[in-house]
Amino acid sequence: MVFLRLIPVSSLQPGMKLGKKIYNEDGIILLSENAELSDAVIRRLRLHGLDFVYVADSRTEDVVIPDMIEDETRRRALQEIRTSFRKMTGPAVRGIVYPYLGKTFTNLVESIMDDLSSREDAMIMMMNINSMDHYLYRHSLNVCIYTILLGQIHGYDKEDLTLLGLGAMLHDIGKTKLPLELLNKPSKLTEEEFNQIKLHTQIGFNMLKDEPGIPLKSAHCAFQHHERINGGGYPRGLKGNEISEFARWIAITDAYDAMTTHRVYRPAMLPHQALEVLYTGCGEWYEKSKLEVFRDHVAIYPLGMTVTLNTGEKGVVVKIHKDIPHRPTIRVLSDPLGAELKSPFDVDLRFRLSMVITKVDGMENKTEESVS
Repeated sequence: MVFLRLIPVSSLQPGMKLGKKIYNEDGIILLSENAELSDAVIRRLRLHGLDFVYVADSRTEDVVIPDMIEDETRRRALQEIRTSFRKMTGPAVRGIVYPYLGKTFTNLVESIMDDLSSREDAMIMMMNINSMDHYLYRHSLNVCIYTILLGQIHGYDKEDLTLLGLGAMLHDIGKTKLPLELLNKPSKLTEEEFNQIKLHTQIGFNMLKDEPGIPLKSAHCAFQHHERINGGGYPRGLKGNEISEFARWIAITDAYDAMTTHRVYRPAMLPHQALEVLYTGCGEWYEKSKLEVFRDHVAIYPLGMTVTLNTGEKGVVVKIHKDIPHRPTIRVLSDPLGAELKSPFDVDLRFRLSMVITKVDGMENKTEESVS
């Protein structure tokens, strides 16, 4: 699919045309490509917490933005997650079983594995653009996709990939038993509230551990994804290899997706900012070798993003190089004085070592980490 230019919703102007469909949480298209944006539509996008959208720009109309999975796979996955999770919403009660979980989510995980396997040189791309999905549903899907890709790169066989994908898809299932007003609180949590949030790991494990279609290795992902290498995590303060290997992957993808998603209490970070935060916990919170695999396969500057170079020139990311993702190709659109170029040109930063990206349009530098 051919897309265009990624800009902050705060920079949208009436008359711009949308470059990529916008979906609601039911997978229904709210706005199609080439829809003209009005003041009312822009206000609605802001209201729903979108930080970035793709818009049409003739200067970048040849930029191809690959999706990590097929639209139909994504739509079906979100519908299944939403339907299943809604059935579970409410107080945690012992003895309740969810016999549909194993088959439903195993099928979804296998579809995602097939989609990712068909993508040559697949990389972790921003998934939280042009979507108004409920956070928990979208987060569960995103973490599953990111984690399966890392598992494929690591070399897990199909059986282990399925177990890993199931664990990732269901890692936050315990949150279905927590009050929405707590999960969506816009201000800082009290100590008592944070302790209540932390219960989702134990609750999730209790929900999954006795389900016949959910292997115990997958259930432990719900239990252990907030454990940290140095023992500083929860719920049991496990250290190093005491933590499930699958949960150590999910710890990284869970934190990354939480940081790159708009939340009621803070805007989304961009990938390079989230990666910087993750690296502050390298070897302490997150396993160094796994974090390095993640770093080498994440598109830290999204395609279509407007950036400023140290030369003062401004342009758009038009190509990401898997071997050096932090040195993309930039289409320069304006000179150091801000004047638009009549003939934009491409600069491959792999071969222009004196040039670096100094600013990404629409984002202030953030170094905080959120609890997912």
